[in-house]
Amino acid sequence: MPYFDTASAAPLHPVARQALQASLDEGWADPARLYREGRRARLLLDAAREAAAEAVGCRADELVFTPSGTHAVHSGVAGVLAGRRRVGEHLVVSAVEHSSVLHSAAAHEARGGSVSEVPVDRSGAVSAAGYADALTPATALACLQSANHEVGTVQPVAEVAEVCGAAGVPLLVDAAQSLAWGPVEGAWSVLAASAHKWGGPPGVGLLAVRKGVRYSPQGPADERESGRSPGFVNLPAIVAAAASLRAVRAEADAEAARLRVLVDRIRRRVVRLVPDVEVVGDADRRLPHLVTFSCLYVDGEALLHELDRAGFSVSSGSSCTSSTLTPSHVLRAMGVLSEGNVRVSLPPGTPAEDVNAFLEVLPGAVAGVRERLGVSEPPAVAAAGPVTESLELDALGLRCPQPVIELARAIGRVPVGGTVTVLSDDEVARLDIPAWCAMRGHDYLGESPRPAGTAYTVRRRS
Repeated sequence: MPYFDTASAAPLHPVARQALQASLDEGWADPARLYREGRRARLLLDAAREAAAEAVGCRADELVFTPSGTHAVHSGVAGVLAGRRRVGEHLVVSAVEHSSVLHSAAAHEARGGSVSEVPVDRSGAVSAAGYADALTPATALACLQSANHEVGTVQPVAEVAEVCGAAGVPLLVDAAQSLAWGPVEGAWSVLAASAHKWGGPPGVGLLAVRKGVRYSPQGPADERESGRSPGFVNLPAIVAAAASLRAVRAEADAEAARLRVLVDRIRRRVVRLVPDVEVVGDADRRLPHLVTFSCLYVDGEALLHELDRAGFSVSSGSSCTSSTLTPSHVLRAMGVLSEGNVRVSLPPGTPAEDVNAFLEVLPGAVAGVRERLGVSEPPAVAAAGPVTESLELDALGLRCPQPVIELARAIGRVPVGGTVTVLSDDEVARLDIPAWCAMRGHDYLGESPRPAGTAYTVRRRS
């Protein structure tokens, strides 16, 4: 069964498995002790730290191991904000950061701090100018992921780091998605990552803090890991994480070139094989193994179930797979279609045959979901009824993707230049109706509040 969700968690690398089994016998003792077993454990820990620091591009004494990547982010954000509290309590993040960063920002704001979000363009990328505009004399820290976890867009970290450095503001980089493919470029100040993203065991994170960055560990004092990650380290898992990081880096260039060819194949063919699809994320400046696309008139959860039954494990940022019925904050910030969203992230070693099989299954899976929703052909073509200059649809109570389906059915009932207004209480309509207009070539005229929901108005162009 092909597993295409390595952006969530990569399968355990064979080198990680070997190192884990070996270190269970050698690395069980306390590395802080001076007796033989403790010294042996300490040697293993030091070697793992050296290997990880080399991969990150920092000094070994700048890097500590944490219980997870999320813990590393939380500790990094809190530690720098506390260390620089005399400068101010302003935090800058991008609108598409991982939830661990956004949760840290929310906690900081709840304590009385201020937060600015830097917007992204339709490809999901920030600009250095956006960060320059957001920085103030009171900014204590800026955060930026190296590559987006949902759409694969690689961010201009070096340029943003230069802007932050000129302002004297440290930059924390969440490198969880990109570290397997190479070190993060630029003069970053703090870096966080997670082993399960590159084929190491879960439960190991990395936190690197450059010398000279003011950092104050939060919580009770602890003598381990420079006081930045309290508690007894999981040494076997750390050894396995460092060994697998070194192994995937050795394979990275060749594997990136091979997977990029497969992802390019998906990007090209999916728009030819499946009607009404939007491929999102930057087409060039992106991770080599990841592609995301959204399908009009499709329930995301139903599509994922169809693909799972066909033997393919993929993920989604669609609102239709969320208990909150709100789209991914990444897709929302980008302003792209969220319904029927599919993220494919290929693990190392994925054969071309698996990708070809996925492309054979996908059109039927999408068509099957659309047929169950009553969309067996393009809705605008199938629509029939009296022509009127303007039409208002009551879509209250309908959830993604139904409001867009009703709009598509109705657009053919007004003449060119006529308008359709959709009244909806589905939060996702605010994103998907403008995206539908962009895809279908109609004018989105905006929204207006109503007592029972929001009215979205569209003008037919063809």
